[in-house]
Amino acid sequence: MTGALADFHFLRPWGLLLILPALALWLLQRRRADATARWRAVMDADLLAALTVGGAGRRRLSPADLLLAGWTLCALAIAGPTWRQAPSPFAQAARPAMFALKVTPSMQERDLAPTRLDRAREKMADLLKLREGAPTGLVAYAGTAHLVLPPTPDASVVNSMAGALAPDVMPRQGDALADAVALAAKTLDEGGQGGSIVVFADAAPALPKNAGGPPVFIFATLPPARAASDPALRAAAGALDGRLIAPTIDPSDVEGLARALATAGPPPPSPGEEQRWEETGYWLTPLIALLALLWFRRGWTLS
Repeated sequence: MTGALADFHFLRPWGLLLILPALALWLLQRRRADATARWRAVMDADLLAALTVGGAGRRRLSPADLLLAGWTLCALAIAGPTWRQAPSPFAQAARPAMFALKVTPSMQERDLAPTRLDRAREKMADLLKLREGAPTGLVAYAGTAHLVLPPTPDASVVNSMAGALAPDVMPRQGDALADAVALAAKTLDEGGQGGSIVVFADAAPALPKNAGGPPVFIFATLPPARAASDPALRAAAGALDGRLIAPTIDPSDVEGLARALATAGPPPPSPGEEQRWEETGYWLTPLIALLALLWFRRGWTLS
């Protein structure tokens, strides 16, 4: 409740100025309706009260009073009171992600059948199915890092590009993990929709401590018994302030990763606007209609 009061504001505060002419007309009408106002300046108050007929029986709520109340409610509705944000209907529903795939001769080892590289592609395909429609991009790296594909919701394109990667197409051998993560983070930053980075690798070099950036997940393409305890990958995950994911024989590894990607980092902002506040002025419509119904009473406007 306190948070709602702190966020309460008007979308169009200039609409409150419409109350001023209503208040001025109401005061003017009251002065004109008071037949004894001109006598108060020249007659004793007690004598005026004794000579006034029907003054004590004056209606407490007059049509002018209700007109002022209705006008005020209309002005409040026009001003657009709000206290909560609403998601834009044009906002990206799913958070984007960048896949960084290590493409080196070591990824062709068969201790993770059929090969480490093929298993990485299979896990990527499974993850794309679980993230259907979510924008996903691809970075390939060995001794250098290269942007293969910016984030796209077309999973078939990502799978196709990943399937075409092999160690012999990479210009230099090595392990440029830091460059791959930096390139993926830059691509996400240029997209302006937030997102996370998933690295598919079997080893990692020593990395300096990361000074911030998108959430990073390292999917270890090693046999399950070795993946969770590999010191190099654990050190890389710690340096990147990320999380190490060990493969499993069932889909539980990618299912957990998909859930993490769905909530990691800040939500993507709405395109073209940082915040969208929900319009709540329409809730005043029933009160305005109720006040308007009184004008259908016989003799009301003449009372």
